[in-house]
Parts: sequence; structure tokens; C-alpha cells
Amino acid sequence: MEKITRNQVRTNLIVGETENTEKTSNLKQRWVFLCGLLLCIIGLNACDSSRIFEQNVDIVQSKWHKDSVLKFTFEITDTLSRYKFYYNIRNTVSYPFYNMYVTYYLVDSLDRRIASDLQNIDLMHPKTGKPYGDGLGDIFSHQLLALSNVKFLKRGKYTFKIKHYMRRDPLPEVVSMGLRIEKVPPLK
Repeated sequence: MEKITRNQVRTNLIVGETENTEKTSNLKQRWVFLCGLLLCIIGLNACDSSRIFEQNVDIVQSKWHKDSVLKFTFEITDTLSRYKFYYNIRNTVSYPFYNMYVTYYLVDSLDRRIASDLQNIDLMHPKTGKPYGDGLGDIFSHQLLALSNVKFLKRGKYTFKIKHYMRRDPLPEVVSMGLRIEKVPPLK
């Protein structure tokens, strides 16, 4: 049997304390990093003061059926401001057309139509086929103006409905569709 001296015991204890101190220090650094990252994410979201509503809906299997009406319900509390509406569209590079026709319906809380229109949205260059928007892999994201300078006369809940108006049903390679509403800054 080996005898352990006092110096070896002291050295083992010091090494063990150093390892525990390093582990504790690493845990503290990770915790500080995660808290900082969380605060940055919250701060970045809070900086978007003009946005009053944003929601995106994933299209099941990236096939948007003609009878599938996407509904976005939001609340208006400020009737003095004007608003801009944007489509948030994500499609794959394999989307078979350069554009997309959509019909929108803006209705009030009693389902009375306030506005509606058929709109043509260009997603790719018509001659070259080069996708517009921001691409990540084979998916491209677009944020395109749908309506500008919209003024609401009454406070309350409103619904913005969207359906595609293309010949192909289902419309393939549409990953998601969404709506973003921003306040228009007042003129100075």
C-alpha cells in the first residue's frame, strides 16, 4: 500500500478546488451570456415601435388551397393614425410562377367589408426568373406593401382575409403567408 503524504492531500484538495472554481466560473459566464442574449432579443423586438401587428401562417405541405382563406384579426385603438399593411410571403425557389395574384378583404368586427381588391404580387423577375426578396437556402422571404395610408374611423377588432387567385390549385411552393401592420409616422 502506498502512503499519501500531507502535501499530496493538500495538492489534491487545491486541484479539486481549482477545477470546481473553473466549473463555477464557466457556468457564471454562460449564464451572463444567455441573459445578455435574451436582453438583446427583447430589446430588438421593442425597437420596432411602428409595428402594431404581425402574424405569419405556415402553409401545410407548402400547398396553398384555393378555398383556404387566411385570416388575421387585429385591434385598432388609435383612429387618428394612418397605417400601412404588408404581405409577408415565403416561397421556395421552385415556385412555378414569377408572380402571385391574391384577393384581400378587410372587414370590421361585424364582418362588414370595408375594402377588398385583387392584387398582383411579383415574386421573381418576369424575364430572368431571378427571385426577389431575401433568400436563405432555397426559401425566399418577401415583405411587400399591400395597402398604404389606411385610416380607421372606429376603434375595435378588424380582420384581414387573404386568398390566392391563381389557376393552379393547390398553389405549390408557398411556405407561409403573413400580415404586418405599421403606423405611418405623422408628418412634421
